[in-house]
Amino acid sequence: MTLKIAFLFAALAGALGVAIGAFGAHGLRGSIEPRLMETFQTAVQYQLIHALALLLVALTMGWLGQSLSFEISAYAFMAGIILFSGSLYGLVLSEMRWLGPVTPLGGLCFIVGWLALLVGGYQKIG
Repeated sequence: MTLKIAFLFAALAGALGVAIGAFGAHGLRGSIEPRLMETFQTAVQYQLIHALALLLVALTMGWLGQSLSFEISAYAFMAGIILFSGSLYGLVLSEMRWLGPVTPLGGLCFIVGWLALLVGGYQKIG
């Protein structure tokens, strides 16, 4: 089931990343501080990069078979997108400062996702 969830989440995160990016470029530009616009763009960039990474994990699971490492990678990327990009969107759009400490947790999830992908690839290929 992880393969299907990962694939669907990656596709949805990619579509939302494009839509949110367009909203930022056309709806927010000029109405928020440049510093906040830069933060918003960082959130979009990381969301799109990790949507592609998650798609890679899903395709790799289909190609090489599922493994615990690949599942950890998929869930870590999903959590990272929600925590990292989501917290930055919240900070920019609502200025809820309590979201600030959530962002590094999302970054940590991204790192875990990449390292789990490395382990899974090594186990399946090497």
